[in-house]
Amino acid sequence: MKLAVISDIHSNLPALEAVLVDVDQWQPDWVVVAGDVVNRGPSPRECLQRIVEREKQDGWPFILGNHEEYVLVHTRPDAPREGIEFELLRYSYWTYQRLGPDIQYIQNLPFCVTLEDENVTLGFMTHASPLGTRDGLYPETTDEELSTRIPDAVPLLAVGHTHRPFIRRVNGTLVVNAGAVGLPFDGDWRASYARLQWNDQQWHGEIHRVPYDRERAERDFYTTGFLEEAGPLARLILVELQQARSLLYQWTVAYRHRVLAGEMTLEESVDAFLREIS
Repeated sequence: MKLAVISDIHSNLPALEAVLVDVDQWQPDWVVVAGDVVNRGPSPRECLQRIVEREKQDGWPFILGNHEEYVLVHTRPDAPREGIEFELLRYSYWTYQRLGPDIQYIQNLPFCVTLEDENVTLGFMTHASPLGTRDGLYPETTDEELSTRIPDAVPLLAVGHTHRPFIRRVNGTLVVNAGAVGLPFDGDWRASYARLQWNDQQWHGEIHRVPYDRERAERDFYTTGFLEEAGPLARLILVELQQARSLLYQWTVAYRHRVLAGEMTLEESVDAFLREIS
């Protein structure tokens, strides 16, 4: 029995296409898409359509991620449409506009999926952890912390969200972070997903890396209008892709409060941050 877990595509179409080819060649019995298919990248509609097609044709479960939630904010009548709060959300608003009517596919996504075989629970899959879509599990998370996230000692807990893959067995449960298809943050730019197999009444697995056309992925930032239209934070996302490391969170900690206080513009804050890390 074989299971593939893919997560955190982040609107990177070349990476997704490469992973789909690789998954098809491996021929798993199940494939779960663990959220963040859209946003934080230039091709949200195309990536969503690829996943919805697999959901309909092959029965791939598709789980809610925090970036789907960020896009859905813009469906609310009280969502900002101007001012600095809007500028901070501009890249998710750009995604919202690009999705158009296809946004319906993310409006009712499940928080989690339970994998069962003959009424036996074999695994629990969600985006970040059973505690929420932003409660991330990292390679440095201790076994003690991980044990508090494992529901009812299931054989498998599989997640994504942090873009930093790992596999570890904790109290009989295989804990798997599949990493990111479209935006890895572990220094390895190749797309990441988890290959898992059920043998001898337990799961065994590996993190599988897939090279893809990264030059095409970078061009998409320009040709789709994302870099020009999605606001200054789109520049940070491009550098995240190029360097395979997280930057938006670090910018948020260092500069978001200063932008909100009016001490500097969003553009100035991004310029300053990029100078610091260069």
